[in-house]
Amino acid sequence: MVEVKIKIKLKKIVSEAVIPTYSTEGDAAMDLTAVSKVVDTFGNRVYGTGLAIEIPRGYVGLIFPRSSISKYNLGLTNCVGVIDSGYRGEIICKFKKLSENMFHNNTTDYNIGDRVAQIMIIPVPEITFIETSDLSSSERGEGGYGSTGK
Repeated sequence: MVEVKIKIKLKKIVSEAVIPTYSTEGDAAMDLTAVSKVVDTFGNRVYGTGLAIEIPRGYVGLIFPRSSISKYNLGLTNCVGVIDSGYRGEIICKFKKLSENMFHNNTTDYNIGDRVAQIMIIPVPEITFIETSDLSSSERGEGGYGSTGK
């Protein structure tokens, strides 16, 4: 395995912001900590991290829920957040309250100071689509959802 290390500029927007770190060696993502929380007009829980970063061109920041999400009655609103290299604003994590009927005991929100999400920064290729009338064949072919039987 090739070890790749990149340096990312990070700006604390508020002094209490927590710089993301890997929890254990070999982790793919770093935890993001909430320093603010508001409920928007749609009822979403919006957690600010107090951080802005400068992702280099050719990379993307991906925001994922942490595995602790299973303890809460929340879902990350866009499933995976995408932070493009040109974005310089605060990293926020927006969660939608799930149906109260889905969870009987799991109704809590994250609190300020909690690790609410995780960020992974990975390289991305620049894609150019080439229109064609023919695609190569594959074992799966046009089989859709569940077509592999696995």
